[in-house]
Amino acid sequence: MINYRPFLHALTQAPSTTNATTNTTNAAPNEKPTRKAKANKLKSEALILQKFTAWAEQLPEQIAQGLCTQRFGDLGDWLKALQSLPDVCPSSMDFLDEARIGMREDLNDEESQQVDQALKALIPWRKGPYSVFGTHIDTEWRSDWKWDRLREHIAPLAGKTILDVGCGNGYHCWRMLGEQAARVIGIDPSPRFVVQFYMMKHFAQAYWRQQQPELGNGLESERELPVDILPIGIEALPAELAAFDTTFSMGVLYHRRSPMDHLRELKATLKPGGQLVLETLIIPGKLGDTLVPEGRYAKMNNVWFIPSAETLISWLSKCGFTKPRCVDSEQTSLEEQRSTDWMTFQSLQDFLSPDDINLTIEGHPAPMRGVFVAEAPSQ
Repeated sequence: MINYRPFLHALTQAPSTTNATTNTTNAAPNEKPTRKAKANKLKSEALILQKFTAWAEQLPEQIAQGLCTQRFGDLGDWLKALQSLPDVCPSSMDFLDEARIGMREDLNDEESQQVDQALKALIPWRKGPYSVFGTHIDTEWRSDWKWDRLREHIAPLAGKTILDVGCGNGYHCWRMLGEQAARVIGIDPSPRFVVQFYMMKHFAQAYWRQQQPELGNGLESERELPVDILPIGIEALPAELAAFDTTFSMGVLYHRRSPMDHLRELKATLKPGGQLVLETLIIPGKLGDTLVPEGRYAKMNNVWFIPSAETLISWLSKCGFTKPRCVDSEQTSLEEQRSTDWMTFQSLQDFLSPDDINLTIEGHPAPMRGVFVAEAPSQ
């Protein structure tokens, strides 16, 4: 079973010991914060710690339900694959410019075969790509392209506490860590994706500890990479948590029966002035235009609302966000989402009309994805 004890312990520690601090004052860069600003910051941190501590008490039961082998028949095999990974330390890793762990020469032939077999036991791999000791995991999605499109439009993540809702196998969580986020928490109810993430962390953790020998025999939570994925959905989060500097929700909104409720849930996760980064399907159109597919959309039966960009900006304003804006939009290409050796099932090409790639197989506008950024009110 995945060891969540260090994460649960880290949740109950003061921000100063988990590096989860952030500048909440309005002081200029070279201006010392006032006594009142310092007091407000300490009060805010104490409140967040109180909420995280209460959440940590609920999480063991939620985790047990999310990783229950009786509920998920294949989970036992996936966990065995995780446990079969060799205990080796990569010579390097990079999450800033890519998601790479180690090099081929770090492993002998037996270890390389063990890694390859374990990773393939978790097929399909949807978000990526990853490079693990020279094995290229060619995922269904070129998630790196999505990251490159949005990274220049968002607030800096360095030193911040981040939530990634519907994170899949955590590809973007690793890229957030590469931007020097202080703490990244992903949530996704799919146990396959959770195990895929901890396959990556198995090796990344070994490298990180080697690079920080001063941690020595410190607390287990202090010796853990500050990135984890929980097997839960957003509905399992405490109400009005207000604890994150940035919350990401990418590829989730159109799966929610009530988009307004989802936007309000996202706002409730943010600190005052925190930033939402939202990526979702949109349609061409004007303010008020929304597609509500009566049947399937691109063969998906759980697509409920696809708004125009202007409509979604209006929804964000309605839900209390400030300065909502669309920072990127483009139609998904057959190069960005496709079947591969690591995801052998149907993909985008099978979801589009054979006569016109600008339409889905049902005749709807082909998938176009927009990236939106907005802030929670400062007070």
